[in-house]
Amino acid sequence: MMETQPLVSVIMPSYNAERFVAESIESVLHQTYQNWEIVITDDCSTDPTPQIVQSYCDKEPRINFVVAEQHSGIAGTRNQCLARAKGRFVAFLDNDDLWHPEKLERQVRFMLDNHCAFSYSEYELIKEDGSPKGKIIKTAGIVNYDKYLKNTIIGSGTIMLDTEKTGPLTMPFNATSDDMALWCKILKDGHCAYPIQEVLMKYRVRSNSASANKWKAARDVWKVYRNQEGLPFFRSVGCFVCYAFNAVKKRL
Repeated sequence: MMETQPLVSVIMPSYNAERFVAESIESVLHQTYQNWEIVITDDCSTDPTPQIVQSYCDKEPRINFVVAEQHSGIAGTRNQCLARAKGRFVAFLDNDDLWHPEKLERQVRFMLDNHCAFSYSEYELIKEDGSPKGKIIKTAGIVNYDKYLKNTIIGSGTIMLDTEKTGPLTMPFNATSDDMALWCKILKDGHCAYPIQEVLMKYRVRSNSASANKWKAARDVWKVYRNQEGLPFFRSVGCFVCYAFNAVKKRL
């Protein structure tokens, strides 16, 4: 069965995640779709994260793991993973989030059936201890470039990309919004993000995560508008107002 299924490369940067990384890896091991590889780069953790990941490598040959020579941040770590990825399909999973068991199976089938380059799904928010927060983030329908500038609702851990259609993938360096910068690039190339209206991922809300710093995240979104996308000032303001409104709405 694996020989007839496209390979999915799961991109997982790791950094000081000893409390969560094993559970994240387990959520891939328990996928109903089995033709995958997990590509992990550890960004010079100062806790036992590398030892935990290595213990899985010793038992599972589909895990491709290296420890970075120097700390490079989330974009640099993801790019090291992407450079080693061998799959036609690429999916992203942070080292504290979780996938539902049928995530890869449903998403690969959806992308093949719909001949799309980019898909995403709904996801559930969970507390730091893994218990539900009682909040589901719905999809925003088919998202093109202009729509995404105003609504960054797409969760990175829900995304799957077909590299036969997008070409090679590289994350731009943009602090907490490196993922947004890549999605902008793909959508600007003329692709759309197609929604799977089903919860396929659990996003762990942590008080000390980079994405939890809303002011910093907002500043980085502004940098994407102005520095990467080169949007005129007033268009940037308009997009930012819509982004802020949708970000608040998402959490209500």
